[in-house]
Amino acid sequence: MKTWTRREFLKAASMGSAMVAAGCATEGGGAPDGGLVGSQLYGWGQYYHREGKDLNAHLDEVFSALRDAGYDYAEGNLDAGRPEKNAEFAVKLRAKGLRPVSLYTGGALHSDGAEAVVERLVAAATVAAHSGFEVIVCNADPIGRDKTDEELKRQGRSLAMLGRELKALKLRLGVHHHTPELARDGREYHHNFAVTRAGEVDFCIDTHWMLRGGIAPMDALRHYGDRVVSWHLRQSRDKVWWEDLDSGDIDYAEIAAFARSRRMPRRYSVELALEGGTRITRSVVENHRRSRDFVRRVFGI
Repeated sequence: MKTWTRREFLKAASMGSAMVAAGCATEGGGAPDGGLVGSQLYGWGQYYHREGKDLNAHLDEVFSALRDAGYDYAEGNLDAGRPEKNAEFAVKLRAKGLRPVSLYTGGALHSDGAEAVVERLVAAATVAAHSGFEVIVCNADPIGRDKTDEELKRQGRSLAMLGRELKALKLRLGVHHHTPELARDGREYHHNFAVTRAGEVDFCIDTHWMLRGGIAPMDALRHYGDRVVSWHLRQSRDKVWWEDLDSGDIDYAEIAAFARSRRMPRRYSVELALEGGTRITRSVVENHRRSRDFVRRVFGI
């Protein structure tokens, strides 16, 4: 991994700050209270991979399509190895009329080297903060088995440290979960919140991963809705991921009504991932256009 010098760091941070200043003069409202709708890029990568293409070579094309469909942002990955790339990603978003909002990452936060992992994430997030991003979404790395009690304690301390550092940068930490963290009645998922503070370690609720992990999305919202800072939205029918965001196994009308009643932050990332049984009948652009219409109709954004 490249060693990042102080000079490089300051250059990237300065570029990010300049772009924030420039962006403030050109972007519309779009504050979280008014609602922001984005697209997680993972699913786009799957569609492009099916065509033998590299998503990263076509980001301008994707960003143009998202802008034209009425999206506010795209959620990519936090680049911890090359922090300057986070500022460059913000520049690319703004060039297409989108805005920097959230970035996704992982990390071995349970291990002996967890403190160094947190340091790398914070260094990258510092550039992201200067570039105008608001939320860092983090799914702690799974390890192929249940984490021990000691590993979960270490992970909790690491998340707390990361959350405090991000808060100092005026960023929010949204902890994300896949099925490994939701196993055993959500042992790891509940522990992440039990040993940390709201406002420092908060929640990116992925409604469908909750469902697939055996925890009803509405139950997750009732337990930890006060910690939600962002959302990942996906749908399935008969437990198989659907190609767009529509009616299906998750009752989004109920979720949207609950979110409105509790005045939850409204940063919604549509994530149209594909799996073996997914029926694909439309293009990736059309599926995202239809999904944007669904969010507008159901969530009122």
